[in-house]
Amino acid sequence: MSILSRYLTPPRKSFFLFGPRGTGKSLWVKEQFKKALFLDFLSPETFRTYSAYPERLREIIAANPGKTDIVLDEIQKVPQVLTVIHSLIEEHKDLRFIMTGSSSRKIKKTGADLLGGRASSVSMHPFMAAELAGAFSLNTALETGLLPLVRFAEDPRQTLAGYLALYIKEEVQAEALVRNIPAFARFLEAVSFSHGSILNISGVARECAAERKTVEGYLKILEDLLLSFQVGVFTKRAKRRLVEHSKFYFFDAGVFRSIRPRGPLDRPQEIDGGALEGLVAQQLRAWIDYRGKENRLYYWRTPKGLEVDFVVYGEDGIFAFEVKNSAKVYPESLRALEAFKQDYPEAECVCLYRGAERLKKGNILCLPCGEFLAGIKPGKLLG
Repeated sequence: MSILSRYLTPPRKSFFLFGPRGTGKSLWVKEQFKKALFLDFLSPETFRTYSAYPERLREIIAANPGKTDIVLDEIQKVPQVLTVIHSLIEEHKDLRFIMTGSSSRKIKKTGADLLGGRASSVSMHPFMAAELAGAFSLNTALETGLLPLVRFAEDPRQTLAGYLALYIKEEVQAEALVRNIPAFARFLEAVSFSHGSILNISGVARECAAERKTVEGYLKILEDLLLSFQVGVFTKRAKRRLVEHSKFYFFDAGVFRSIRPRGPLDRPQEIDGGALEGLVAQQLRAWIDYRGKENRLYYWRTPKGLEVDFVVYGEDGIFAFEVKNSAKVYPESLRALEAFKQDYPEAECVCLYRGAERLKKGNILCLPCGEFLAGIKPGKLLG
């Protein structure tokens, strides 16, 4: 895998680094902490040793007094070692533990509470378009996503096709998170139709012939494995009645496309539109996390169907984005943004579309989607 500069800035003290498989966490920590003591819990020997005897960490640190940075890769595999880390942080203020994880499930149960705020939490996302600079292609990103693992594979499509199978085998099945793997696979296909839409859990349950509680459990597993996220409704000082339910997204546009069934009854435009909206969502999430300020991602929708795809609200202001998978901007494409602008005059409203020209229609800026994504950087504001 080629080494590209990432926007993530390492905290000065101990921290958890969460991110799905293939986002480049291991490569990043090796580049950032070249002199660190490095433990890889994906190694069978290391896993067996520390699972049986977590106190070994104390011994190896004592034998390497010059190592003040300790990297523990995929720490969710051996959560019992967090008890030792907790005591070491208390005893040695000069030590910094860098703990990576592709699943927060076990860490939430033991580590996060156990460390009691002594370690911060940061996220690694798929590439931002700006990290790829001139190598970014909107069409490629929509087809195969922006996972580093896929991006630098000899055959990106084949790698992407096997990505979920790897997760199901090494995370879901190995950790006994799901007893019925075929049912979970059916759920993945069913929930892919909810990507970019308001999540109807009962509808998903009917589609995959499962109980609602089972589907709720499956959704929690997806979130804990960092494979999906939900976007809530923006209700700050609402001037009109709004819907209440969240929208669902897979974390990467390429992963979404690899799961979404395609056949004679599926409209390509619908899948392309979902991929585009999901790509914008993942880029905005990365900007929010890497920027390091108090900003959050929402959407806005009225019961009558007026919807703004994304609202970023926080320290940096209020930004509203409508995403259109079309080469032209039609008047009806701007109605939701115009309504939002009426309710929130201070908002910067932007329509992202597949055309090539920057346009200004009233108070709304219309930007080519690829140009906008390529320009998103944590060091500057959106818009």
